[in-house]
Amino acid sequence: MPNSRLIPALSVLVSLACAWTAVCCLAPAQAPSRLSPEPQAAPAQAAAPVDPILTMAPHSESARYWVSGQANSIFQMHGHFHSPYEGANSLRDTFETKASEVATLYLGYQLQPNSRYNTDLIVDFENAGGRGISQALGLAGVTNLDVVRNPTLSTAPYFSRGEIHQTIGLTDEMVDQERGPFALATKVPVRRFDVRVGKMSLPDVLDVNSVGTDSHLQFTNWTIDNNGAWDYAADTRGYTVGGVLEYDDRVWSARYAIAAMPVVANGIDLDWAFSRANGQNWEFELRKRLLTGLIKPGRDGSKRSGAVRILSFVNHAHMGDYRESVEQYLAGKIAVPDIADTETFGAVKYGFGLNTEEEVTDSLRVFVRFGWNDDKRESFAYTEVGQTILFGGDYSGRGWHRLNDKVGVAFVSNAIKKDHQNYLHYGGLGFLLGDGGLTYGRENIVEWYYNAHLWRGLYAMTGGSYIVDPGYNRDRGPLYVPTVRAHVEF
Repeated sequence: MPNSRLIPALSVLVSLACAWTAVCCLAPAQAPSRLSPEPQAAPAQAAAPVDPILTMAPHSESARYWVSGQANSIFQMHGHFHSPYEGANSLRDTFETKASEVATLYLGYQLQPNSRYNTDLIVDFENAGGRGISQALGLAGVTNLDVVRNPTLSTAPYFSRGEIHQTIGLTDEMVDQERGPFALATKVPVRRFDVRVGKMSLPDVLDVNSVGTDSHLQFTNWTIDNNGAWDYAADTRGYTVGGVLEYDDRVWSARYAIAAMPVVANGIDLDWAFSRANGQNWEFELRKRLLTGLIKPGRDGSKRSGAVRILSFVNHAHMGDYRESVEQYLAGKIAVPDIADTETFGAVKYGFGLNTEEEVTDSLRVFVRFGWNDDKRESFAYTEVGQTILFGGDYSGRGWHRLNDKVGVAFVSNAIKKDHQNYLHYGGLGFLLGDGGLTYGRENIVEWYYNAHLWRGLYAMTGGSYIVDPGYNRDRGPLYVPTVRAHVEF
């Protein structure tokens, strides 16, 4: 893992310019291929379709170890927009170009492979560099999920995950499981407990959605790839230490997670005193379609997939109170509202989320998210959202013989409650927002992308985001943020 930026911004632009040409050149090779028959040969001699390889090197399905990696670079820009005033945490009304780079090395080892009591040891290392537009400030729905929210952090490689993943089978009946960096077994009991303990990122196992979760292959916005109202326990880089207990059955799962909260909002250090500071999360997942009977089966007669997930969370941390901060300001005790002046141990923040996805046709999938939290205590770990509603979908390139290409579109509308609005209106600063004033409106974002698989795990994406009322401020915007991305899977 290098100590500096892995893919300079200039090389990203060159790579994506080449990728644009390569999409057209490689299109025939991407389609399922068949061997040409010999003269007068019977049709039966034609070869079966060959699936394209989606990594630079194929991964073993039987080895006890797992080694893989990825490199992701996102380039974004924006021009001038309507902005009569700016504050310390505003999205800047200047022409900006910013690039981010993230590379990850995934390592795993199975102590007891494919048994009822499979044990995985997972260790990952990561390197993050570059910046987001305006240092990832001025938006609740930040346009690049890969950026680190603290620009003063080192870009040196760091230890990102270190987990023990234990499966406890409750039956001898086994079912197939897709092998990956977070679960190495290819067979698991149909009814089982899964236990994870160590350093992790909670969105690895909670609020997962196959249409909108992966900023490396799908959307890039914080509040599209994750539920913006879920203030999940994490440090500045998105990781925490804790445990997850999961029960899986044929068509449903239930999960509970407890994890360490940061010492301060958006902080890199975690509070290890779980008795006074922790994030607790519950999720129920039902793998059933909502639109049963309205959607036709697949071409091969198979049922369409779908899932509904209900999430809730309660955070305890050293958090401040928006209303108390405003009351101190209005009483003349302070010149500007400051949430840090009202922070107390034992403060509670809670919320709920809904996450659903549905396969509509062989090519089309849709998804919806809804999130809500009480928004009384300060936004502490993820982003400044009190309520969010999202709908969108993706469409595969099957129809134009590009099976592993995807085009996606999503709309998300974020909001905050009255106390939070007043805090920003009177000049208060959150860890992301603060224009020095606020004429409130919902922050509405439309994002689109086209992601092309070029060759053996090499992807190129072009897309963009249209943002109305950035940072909930009707006095500012709208603006458009074009995006290009290069991604490699190893």
